[in-house]
Amino acid sequence: MLQEKIQQYSEEIERFVPQSYNDVEAFRLKFLVAKGVVRTLFEEFKSVSPDQKRSLGKVLNEFKQAAEQKYQHLHEQFASNKQTSKKKAEADLTLPGEGFVFGSRHPLSLVRKEIVEIFKKLGFIVAEGPEIEDDWHNFTALNFPPEHPARDMQDTFFIKKQQGNDIALRTHTSSVQVRMMENGEPPFRAIMPGRVYRNEAISARAHCFFHQVEGLYVDKDVSFADLKQTLYYFVQELFGEDTKVRFRPSYFPFTEPSAEMDISCTICKGKGCAMCKGTGWVEILGCGMVDPNVLENCGIDSAIYSGFAFGMGIERITNLKYEIRDLRLFSENDVRFLSQFETELI
Repeated sequence: MLQEKIQQYSEEIERFVPQSYNDVEAFRLKFLVAKGVVRTLFEEFKSVSPDQKRSLGKVLNEFKQAAEQKYQHLHEQFASNKQTSKKKAEADLTLPGEGFVFGSRHPLSLVRKEIVEIFKKLGFIVAEGPEIEDDWHNFTALNFPPEHPARDMQDTFFIKKQQGNDIALRTHTSSVQVRMMENGEPPFRAIMPGRVYRNEAISARAHCFFHQVEGLYVDKDVSFADLKQTLYYFVQELFGEDTKVRFRPSYFPFTEPSAEMDISCTICKGKGCAMCKGTGWVEILGCGMVDPNVLENCGIDSAIYSGFAFGMGIERITNLKYEIRDLRLFSENDVRFLSQFETELI
């Protein structure tokens, strides 16, 4: 008798197809509550003869598990549908859409693009090269003597030491100039933007990586006057016609003569502040005439050709243009900082 009831209720469970969540709840009340079918059958099981308990006990447990699994599956299915329907009912279809949120270009990218556009007007192309360089392209070809401190581990990130030609993260984009002169014929007129690396302590004024734009012009009869006029034009285009410029004698292994170029501080307008250290002037780049040894190292006859080169840090230019006082902000990915800058869709 008990076995027949179990079979009958099992077939009913298999045939049960609810139409709503209320039907699922009715299923639970019939089979799984304290006075439901499952509990009633277990009460009847107590009076079964001992020789039938083993076989009927297994069948009864399987029936209980089938009822519980059926309810759990239907409950999850209809509860999910009920929640979805509730959300749809709560949605106000008359509200406007959220629209699109556009990001903004990084300030370094904005300034780099502006620098590139200015020099393009003067006929300069953009050249790029690898960030991992060998000793020849990063140091030797550029007239760095073997004992120069830039070759020291304290100034440079060396990747691999090998006899005669160490491998390092480039310390400047001048290596791109060397590759251009080795693989082509003058005249050259190009700028070289890119990321460079130096083993420096991170602070508001310095970082272990930063971005440079270097420039190179090699042709017949190129003079220092050409260099000065090119940089005068660049400064006036980038910072405005009222910006003052001065050149100071300096030394670089790869240029002779060499100079550093200062502009009147854009933050204090020449009155003196922390950025310009109270002088009213800020150095923005180094420059000079390409050393004849560098030309010869790259296979260019220095008796026929001459040229000038310059290099600037994009971070320093961006600091002055947007009056940013901490170099670390450029690499911290703080959305509050980045969202202040012009949005570009191209």
